[in-house]
Amino acid sequence: MDNVRVISGWKIVIVLLVLVIITGGIVIGFKYNRGGTIEISLTPEPSPAGEIYIGGEVNNPGYYSIFAADDIAGMIAAAGGITDNAEPGRYELIIPGNGEEESPQLIDINRAEAWLLESLPGVGPVKAQAIVDYRQQNGPFRNIYEIMEVEGFGQASFERIKHLITVGE
Repeated sequence: MDNVRVISGWKIVIVLLVLVIITGGIVIGFKYNRGGTIEISLTPEPSPAGEIYIGGEVNNPGYYSIFAADDIAGMIAAAGGITDNAEPGRYELIIPGNGEEESPQLIDINRAEAWLLESLPGVGPVKAQAIVDYRQQNGPFRNIYEIMEVEGFGQASFERIKHLITVGE
């Protein structure tokens, strides 16, 4: 019978130890769970009110997203600022009416760098650099047809890009 009491005593000790461990875990859990839930909120990015074409005597003419808080100075800065040839303080803002067709953005082959020229259909790094080299050796293009004198350009290449290029405004 002594063995039965010893085994029953060990059972009681084991049950008590398990209860102490569980109670300790609960107490520690409450102690380190002070803050509750964490809420993260992000301010939403403003959505653009539309697009605007910024052209003329700016360094990077093109279409830019316009936001409600934008002003003219900020839009000109987004287009890379005005060129050295621009007349400071003289700007023209043109807002097309409903139903008017927007003209595509034209790339000025007299001012564009090679990376921008590569965005033209069929113009890769080699042809883009050939345009820049031709311009440096022969001066600015007088008209868009002169691009066919650049090595690698023929009638087919010209037909693909003629509606996308200009020699200035």
